[in-house]
This record gives sequence, structure tokens and C-alpha cells, in this order.
Amino acid sequence: MEKKVTVLPGDGIGPEVVASAVKVLQAIGKKFHHTFHIAYATIGGAAIDQHGDPLPQETIELCEESDAVLLGAVGGPKWDHNTAELRPEKGLLRIRKHFDLFSNLRPVQAIPSLIKSSPLKDDLVKEVDLLIVRELTGGLYFGEPRKRTNEEAIDSLVYSRLEIERIVENAFELARVRRGKLTSVDKANVLETSRLWRQIVDEKKAQYPDVEVEHSLVDSTAMKLITNPGAYDVLVTENMFGDILSDEASVITGSLGVLPSASIRSDNFGLYEPVHGSAPEIAGKGIANPAATILSVAMMLRYSFGLKEEATEIEHAVNAAFNDGFFTSDLATSGNQALTTDEWTEKVLNKIDPSFVSDSIITTYI
Repeated sequence: MEKKVTVLPGDGIGPEVVASAVKVLQAIGKKFHHTFHIAYATIGGAAIDQHGDPLPQETIELCEESDAVLLGAVGGPKWDHNTAELRPEKGLLRIRKHFDLFSNLRPVQAIPSLIKSSPLKDDLVKEVDLLIVRELTGGLYFGEPRKRTNEEAIDSLVYSRLEIERIVENAFELARVRRGKLTSVDKANVLETSRLWRQIVDEKKAQYPDVEVEHSLVDSTAMKLITNPGAYDVLVTENMFGDILSDEASVITGSLGVLPSASIRSDNFGLYEPVHGSAPEIAGKGIANPAATILSVAMMLRYSFGLKEEATEIEHAVNAAFNDGFFTSDLATSGNQALTTDEWTEKVLNKIDPSFVSDSIITTYI
């Protein structure tokens, strides 16, 4: 297989963790005889500094020529006082909208060697294996009209039937290949958009008799994610609810550094990125945890390229490195040596292919 991947390192620790993830992608390519052509472009604060735009046209064009996009992280205090259109985060919103990346996938899975890092009790965490499917391009964050005066502010929560149908169908398909349970999260006791959402879920479930469906209000879901997270398989919800619930769920495993994400569209083109932020306070120190970005590459292989065996190989390598007692400083305890970003990446690479040397990738710079 031959694929082109655009890499957007971004800001803060983004370039460091992306470098680790690209090495892992190289190793998988070598082991399974695939060729991954890598092109680099800018987004976020780095793009503002270089091009005066958080999502330059050059970046858009390069992504359009690619089969998938790998992103590091954006943002930092350097740009906190910029206008809204020149904030690094604006680049993320725009790239999601431009490429119609309507489905955001956020897996949360317990890693045995990291359970002690969770703020929850061990018996609540050890069975966790859930997937949050968040609608990403509609709802309150994109609705119009939107305005603000000194006396009043308006944000509009708007969803069309098409927007709801496609994310719900996506969630049903994912539940079907997992454990066959779908939880639809809404606020149907208050919101008209949620009532339409619930209606469409009920219409669609007839097409998926092998999937168990339940409706859950967002507030009770937020409580149950903490009191009984192992009860969930796939959760599907609208944009703002998904934003909040996925961040809540991210603490279950004990570290943002191990959580990947995918934002995909109907033809499986996707943008893959770690859940964590740019962490500018540790940028350049060589201590950032690259696991989430490496696992984002695994999601890319699985969801955009259909390479399930290769994706599983990466996931097993990451888990094996942790289970062997290798950690970066954010997860190391007094009994474990804290490895640098590069040192920990080498542990993962050795699990994949001990003979790998990262000198064979085809790279383009813009």
C-alpha cells in the first residue's frame, strides 16, 4: 500500500510527539511493506507566525492532496491576546469544517500498568473500554445567528436531519463491530434539537437489530462516567455535549498523554491528533509523552487506511512498553526511571521491529 500523509506538527510539544509518531509509522511501513509519503505544513500559532493565518491556504491544499492528516497540538500563551480570527485554535475549527470532518472518535481504554494513575478506584477503571462518537461540525459552535453586545449575547444551536443521521449511522456501525451497545446522549427533556436527535436514533435502530440502544440525558451520563464507566461501549452525542463528556472521560485512564483521537468524514479521510494540548511549559525539554500521538497513528491506519493488523501492532507495542515499566516523566513513579521522549519511543519501536532505522521515508516540505 502507498499513502500520502500530511503532518501538521503545530505548537508547543507538537513537533516532538509528532516526530515520534512518524518514526512509528515508518517502522510499520517497513515491517508490513507499505510506503507512507510524508509532507509537512503549518497550523495554529506556528502558521500565524509564518503566514499570518492559523490555517494557510498552502496547508489546506497539501491536506487536500493527502489520504490523511496527522496533527500535533496547537496554542499557547504567546497568542492569547490575538483577535478571535488569529487564535491558533481557529485553525482547528476551520480545518474540521473545511474537510467536513463530522465524526470525532475518542477511545478511552484502561491500560493495566497505568490504572494506579487514575483518580478513580481500580475496580471502576480496569474494565473500561469505551468510545465517544462526537458530532464535530454542527451545533452550538457553528450555529448562526451569533452576536454579542455589552447587554446581550446570542449563540444558536442548530442541527439538520442530515447532520444527525450521518453521525448516528456512524455510531451504530462502530457499535456493531465492538460490543453491540450504543448509548445516545442528549438533553431531550429541554432542547428541541435533542428531541429531533432522539427521534432519529429511534428511527435508525430498526436497521441495526444487533445493537442494543439506550437514551441517556447528558447530566446523568456525566455522573455515570465517573461512578460506572465500564458500563459504556459506544456513546454518541452532539458537538458541545461530546466536547465536555470526552474531556471528562479522558481523566479515567489517569493521563491525557495516552489518549488519541480521530476526526473523519464519510469517505474515511481523517485528521488524527492526541487529546492533550500543546503543553508549552515543557516544550523543547524532551520529556513529552508521545503515546497519544503514536496511538493516533494506529487510529489512522485502522479508520482511514483499513490496516487493522498494523494498527493493532502499534497498540500492542505501546501497551507492552508501559507494561514493561517504561514511562515518561508524567507517568513515572518513584520506583520507575523517567525516560525521555526519544528513549520511550525507542522502546515502542523495538517492540515493532528491533532492526528498524528511520532513514527510508519520502518527505516533502512546504
